Amino acid sequence: MKYVILLGDGMADYPLGRFGRRTPMEVARTPNMDRMAREGTVGLINTIPAGFPAGSDVANLTVLGYDPEVYYTGRGPLEAASMGVQLGRNDVAFRCNLVTLSGHEKPVMEDYSAGHISSPESRDIMADLENKLGSEKMSFHPGVSYRHLLVWRGGPEYAETTPPHDIVGQEIDRHLPRGNGGKDIIALMMQSMEILKASPVNTLRISQGKRPASSIWLWGQGKAPLMKPLTEKYHLRGAIISAVDLLRGIGIYAGLDVVHVHGATGYIDTDYAGKARKALEALRDRDLVFVHVEAPDEMGHEGNAEGKIKAIEEFDEKVVGTVMEGLRKMSSYRLMVLSDHPTPISRKTHVNDPSPFVVLSSDGDNLRNGNSFSEKVAQKTGILVLPGFLLMEHFLGDWRGFIEKEGR
Repeated sequence: MKYVILLGDGMADYPLGRFGRRTPMEVARTPNMDRMAREGTVGLINTIPAGFPAGSDVANLTVLGYDPEVYYTGRGPLEAASMGVQLGRNDVAFRCNLVTLSGHEKPVMEDYSAGHISSPESRDIMADLENKLGSEKMSFHPGVSYRHLLVWRGGPEYAETTPPHDIVGQEIDRHLPRGNGGKDIIALMMQSMEILKASPVNTLRISQGKRPASSIWLWGQGKAPLMKPLTEKYHLRGAIISAVDLLRGIGIYAGLDVVHVHGATGYIDTDYAGKARKALEALRDRDLVFVHVEAPDEMGHEGNAEGKIKAIEEFDEKVVGTVMEGLRKMSSYRLMVLSDHPTPISRKTHVNDPSPFVVLSSDGDNLRNGNSFSEKVAQKTGILVLPGFLLMEHFLGDWRGFIEKEGR
């Protein structure tokens, strides 16, 4: 049996008046996911337990079968694993965004991604920060685009921090780090502003009409979690394909091999088809492949409805369609497509509503309970996996028992 999970990050949404109260998933042309809904099993998964932030870190731990109440320690340490950064017992890893702030007396979070700054540009900036602020106590590590890492030895693990994509267009004052160690984090961010003012990278970006990286923004901190690999639990070999360090890191903790795709950007211009081809290649000597596509989520954060519709259509055609065609040549398979959480255009951030999933099993264990794949159809089926981490147990284990129970 081959198992494939295809995840469109933040794909789920709310109805929009401009589209006749339809969501981007309903507006988008998605013949492959719709076919899966007609032939497979559709439902909802609750990926965000009560009291947890509606983040991709919590959601994707849930999707891979880990209870966040047991295993979640923060986003930073998960990304550290992807970047090959070893964390000591007292090391606290922070997600370190490069952001654009506007205004002086009352700064506003203009852009959580510094205009989706390129990786070569951001590497130069992170090297400058490491040179001027790095020490035995803290170190800066470059990632992809605007997504980076700070390791702070004995750092403020329990400070209250805010994801920058949650506060776009808002004054930052009331969202600055607070609580135990909050002042230390703010002081470090202020130091970065002075360094970035003189950055040659920013000087060039401004001359080109691009947004500068005017500050770092620290959030999502935590220490290394203790997780049993799902590859050991289910006695299988697996791989993960994602442009995003967070997902790669979760995959590493889960025991999955990281498969790199040239042209995978974590944005709408990513190589969708390349990811699908690599997934099929990985299945030649593995049992499980998890493919993550970030583009729908990025479009949600930007409030770009047309861009999100395009990302969903590209995901359906080039990822879902390509993988479905490849799987038909295999004797036995189970394919899941889902969103990890909604990122509504109207909110420009994540929400904790349940997300739709669809599973197609080659062995005939399907309820055939949907005429298309959307939030509304999933809700109408009456299937809600709660707690959400149990869905992976069903998917890799007794799927027939799940079908029989839900089909009664």
